Parts: sequence; structure tokens; C-alpha cells
Amino acid sequence: MSRVLPSLIALLVLASHSAHSLTPDGLSLLSLKSAVDQPPGGTAFSDWNEDDPTPCRWTGVSCANVSGDSDDDPRVVGLAVSGKNLRGYIPSELGTLVFLRRLNLHNNNLYGPIPEPLFNATSLHSIFLYGNNLSGPLPPSICDLPRLQNLDLSNNSLSGALPEGLGSCKQLQRLILADNRFSGQIPAAIWPAMENLVQLDLSSNEFTGSIPPEIGKLKSLSGTLNLSHNHLSGEIPKALGDLPMTVSFDLKSNNLSGEIPQTGSFASQGPTAFLVNPLLCGFPLQKPCKNPAQPGSPSTGLNNSQATDSGSRKGLSPGLIILISVADAAGVALLGLVVVYIYWKKKDTNSCSCTGQTKLGGGGGGGGGCRAAARICIFPCLGGSGNREDSEMEDAEKSERSNGEGKGGEGDLVAIDRGFTFELDELLRASAYVLGKSGLGIVYKVVLGNGVPVAVRRLGEGGEQRYKEFVAEVQAIGRVKHPNVVRLRAYYWAPDEKLLISDFISNGNLASALRGKSGQPSSSLSWTTRLRIAKGTARGLAYLHECSPRKFVHGDIKPSNILLDTELQPYISDFGLNRLISITGNNPSSGGFIGGALPYFKPQPEKANNYRAPEARVPNSRPTQKWDIYSFGVVLLELLTGKSPELSPTTSTSIEVPDIVRWVRKGFEEEVPLSDMVDPMLLQEVHAKKEVLAAFHVALACTEGDPEVRPRMKTVSENLERIGT
Repeated sequence: MSRVLPSLIALLVLASHSAHSLTPDGLSLLSLKSAVDQPPGGTAFSDWNEDDPTPCRWTGVSCANVSGDSDDDPRVVGLAVSGKNLRGYIPSELGTLVFLRRLNLHNNNLYGPIPEPLFNATSLHSIFLYGNNLSGPLPPSICDLPRLQNLDLSNNSLSGALPEGLGSCKQLQRLILADNRFSGQIPAAIWPAMENLVQLDLSSNEFTGSIPPEIGKLKSLSGTLNLSHNHLSGEIPKALGDLPMTVSFDLKSNNLSGEIPQTGSFASQGPTAFLVNPLLCGFPLQKPCKNPAQPGSPSTGLNNSQATDSGSRKGLSPGLIILISVADAAGVALLGLVVVYIYWKKKDTNSCSCTGQTKLGGGGGGGGGCRAAARICIFPCLGGSGNREDSEMEDAEKSERSNGEGKGGEGDLVAIDRGFTFELDELLRASAYVLGKSGLGIVYKVVLGNGVPVAVRRLGEGGEQRYKEFVAEVQAIGRVKHPNVVRLRAYYWAPDEKLLISDFISNGNLASALRGKSGQPSSSLSWTTRLRIAKGTARGLAYLHECSPRKFVHGDIKPSNILLDTELQPYISDFGLNRLISITGNNPSSGGFIGGALPYFKPQPEKANNYRAPEARVPNSRPTQKWDIYSFGVVLLELLTGKSPELSPTTSTSIEVPDIVRWVRKGFEEEVPLSDMVDPMLLQEVHAKKEVLAAFHVALACTEGDPEVRPRMKTVSENLERIGT
């Protein structure tokens, strides 16, 4: 009451002087001015004049004509006074702004509780109060706001338990409560109702108890589920594996225990997701569980080289049988296809490189395939013969092949990076998951014996006569070393099989981050993150153009070829593959299987032409660096607008520019407000308006119709680096 009384008195005094001029919305806003103190020289309210007839021209205030309002005057729909170092409290009079939609007071020094009367402003859909010193509990009435979509209260001093009433926030898309003092157990009943929740961050609080399995029902979740730096205990619920495959976990720095589940979305998590939980064990951590025979253990699931002997003596345990049955019925079909494939491919040989397995059939002529004993043969009998009696001969052949003088008659695994070593047998016995399949080959995630995941791309079976050309091309790709380009580590060549082994980037690609699993706009990427992705991609592409051994042309820049790690750093992938595909001389996606591979990610379909330059659509044209620059410009526009390139079906010639380019250019020509073109997610970061505008100009320069007018990629990268510095 002591805080509210001064603002009421101030309002009464102001009303006595300006009752005939300033609107009621303006009087409510002046309560904020009277409730806070500005630092010396502060200008946050320099033009907030009580003598004005309307507050709609005040700094930080947005107005609009509201349908259904009996008054013709515009009403206040947005209030953004952030980063001004204001010290004071949030006045409850702001709750009288019944048409207020966006409240943005972040990064100030506001203290005290969040006033419950604030939620009388029932039009609110976005509340950003992070970076203050607010205290007290989270008001239970917050979900009285029927349209609430974005709630960011992070980096405050809020405390107490999460109210059960949060389950009534059915429209909520982003709930960010990190860096507070919330305590108690995380309520279980609130999550099933939040079917629209995209982002959940409860990190750096004081939550105790177990992780509710009900969180696994958040089917719209994307990005990172962040529960790190709390006091959570107990086992990780297997139900979290039901979350979308694109979700990354951050569960580090808790007191979790037991074995990490291996189902569903757990398959795509890296070890950093589970660090600083001393009692956790199992893959992907390097700490094995005490009972390796327990279902779901890393040593279970067809990776143990001793499983053949133990299986022959004791048989499969009931737990292992249940695990294999439940994992995926499709595995049986895949195994059958592997057997048939191997039989017909290798029927002219009686040897098999799948160590620890027996040959199908008897005698010298028939049995080229492998019968799975206790593990599944990952790659179909690579190399022709499984054993070499003379290691010196093997080293000599490797040296001969690395010099481009080999004939390629027998398969060999060649490491391009000397610091990246593993044996062919280790690759054959590793667990694998299908990542994707396209005209550039089938891609698998393969986890080696040391726990390191790699990406393996199967290129195809042809090109026996072009071995030297293949090796020269692969060696050129392998010499590309840049922090924003996927690193090629090794390759395998045989007349009937070609594989590329590269780093595995664990967090999906930009297409999924922008559009989600459904392909619809559902991004939670902040402007800072998008700018970092754009800068990193530009640096990597500039390196390929200017500094790489071949001065590569990528030829297919698009979001699905920009991979993201757990820190959302970008990596350009798939460069140089078109040339290798032409060397192999066939379509690699038409055949080939990895036994036991379980698909865990299906890339979103994209229309490749939407990212191509106009001149790239002319038949028989050769790729140029200007193509890449245009494609990068389209990707940058997609980051800025949140829209896919195909805004509507094209109706003219095949060389028409993508709709997003014409739409943005028309918007600038007609002086459409920036807020009507930019992704609504970026409107939260008001301070970034100038940066967003500068990025638009870079994108428009990249997408000029005349390729000669487009800047070099080096210039594009330099211009982006200046933004935000």
C-alpha cells in the first residue's frame, strides 16, 4: 500500500491539470514514470508530457485503433522501456491498460513483487520482465490472461513454488524462468495442457525432487529443454524420449542418478547434456553402469564383441529380448533386407569382414552374407576380405593409394586427419542411426567404440575406373579446415562401396530450427542467435570461396545444409559432394542399407529452387560463387522474416526469383514498416532494430538479379561482422 499510494496521489494531481487533454491510457502510463527513478541524464521519459492529448507519440509506446472500442482514439497496445537502468517498482495501474498486448521492461533495476492487478490487462500476450530484481512468488492469477503466449521472467529474484495454476496457460509458447530462486518440486499436472509450448527454461533455480515424466508430453517443444543447475534427483524419466527429435536436453549440474535412457530423442543427445550428475551412467557418458546386462545399457544393444560367446552359452536374457522387440519392429525387416542384400552382392565370395559373425550357407560358392549372432553387421562386408596376414603390406597399400597410384581393387579405410584414428572393424561393429536420405547419399550417425559419434555418408557403388579422380577430390575436401565448415575425417573406397566419414553435428540443421518438425514457422531463435548463425555461415562460405585449396563453389546453400551444434554455432555441410556423385556415376540413394539402423530424424522437405539464383535455373549452367552469394542472401532473408522462400506458388517462368526476395524488395520500395516484414520474434529485442535493418540491406545486396552486381562473399562477411559490434 505504501508503494501504491504515492502513484495514486500523483495521478490525482496530474488529472486535475490534464483531465481535459490526456487520455486515460496516458494517465495510466504516467504511473510508471512516477514509480521509477532515472539515472542522471536519463531520457527514457523525456517526451512523456502530461499536456499531450495522447501518449501515442511517446518513446516506447505503441498504439493502434482497436475494433469494438466505442472511443475512436487509438489505444495503447505496446509498452517497451527496457535497458534504461530504471530503479523502482511496477505500478499496478498498468493493469488498467485493457488493450495492452506487449509489456517490455527488461534489463532495468525494478524491484518488489509483480503486482497481481497487472493481469487485469487481459489483452497481454507477451510479458518481458527479465534482467531486473523482482522478488516474491509467481502470481497464481497470471494465467487469467487468456492470450498469454510469451512469459520471460528470467534473471530476477523470484521465489517460491511454481503455482499449479500455470496449467491454465494453454496458449503459452515460451516459459522462461531461469536464474531465479524458485524451489520445491516441478509440478507434474501443468504440462499436458501446454500443448503449444515451444520453449521451456527452468535452469539455475532451486528445484528439488524428480523430473516429471509429463514433460515428455510437450509435443510442440523445440530448441533446448533446460533444467540444468537445480537440485533435481532420481532417474531421468524415459518419457522424455517422446519429445521431438529436434529437442536438445540440458540436464547438467543436478543430482540425477541411474542409467540414461536410450529411447527416442535420447539417441541424438551428446554427453554435455548430462554432465555434473555424479550418479548418472551409460551412453553417451564415458561412465558405464555397474550392471551391463541391464536393458538399455550401452554395452547391450549389439555392441559387445563378447556377446556371441555369452549368447551361445546362456542365450539372450529376457530383458534384452523385450528391448529388441519394443525398440522397433522395423529392425527385423531391415535385418532381413541386409541378409538378402549381402547374399546377392557377395555370393561370389566365401569371406566376410563382419568380425564375430558366421557366414550364411556352406561351402565355397554361396555364402557371401553374414548371419547376425549377437550384433548386427553395420556395413555390408566392406573390403572383400576380412583379414590381412601382412600388416606391412597394408601400410604399403595405404601409402600407395594416398599418392593416387592405387587401383582401388580392394576396400580400404583412409584417415585424412592424422589425429582421428579408428579401425575399419570398429566402424563395422558400431551402432548406427539413419539421419537422412537424398540424391547426395544416405547419411548415418555412427557411434564408435570410444563414444565419439561420426556422420557416415554412403555415396554409391559405381566409379570403379575413376579411383584417382575420387581420391584427389576427397583429399581437396579434407584439406578444408574452418570452424564453420563440417570437417571430413576419413573415407572408404572399394569398387562396390564409397563412404565419407565426417564430424557429427548434434543439434540438427537451420531448417528445423526455423520451421520446426511440422515445417511451419515455430522458431524460438533470438536476434542475437540468428545474427551469430548468419555471421558464422558467411565466414565459412567466404573461406570456401577465397581460401580453400580449390576455391570451392558449394552450389546448394540452404538451411538444411547449415548444421547447428548445441551452442547454435553453424557448420556448412555437403560442399563438394556433387562432384563426387558424378565420379561414382550413380544415384547413391537408390540402394544400400545399414543393418539395425533406426531412423531418428527426417529432414523437412525443401524446394531446392527457392534458394537458387535466377541464372542457376537455366539448363546446363555451371555453378559459380555468385550462385552461393544469392542463396546465402535468401537464407539471410529467411532468418530476418521467419518466412519460407515460397510465400506463394510461382506462376511465371522457371527463372523467376523466389517470392521472398520480391516481397521484401517491394516492402522497401513502398516503405512498409519494418515491423510488418521482420519475424515477430525479433520485435521483442527493440534495441536490435538498426541491426536488423542493416542485415536486410546485406541480404538485398546478395540477392541482386544481376550476378555482377552482387558483392564477393568476403565483403558480405565483413559487412555482417560490423553489425552489432
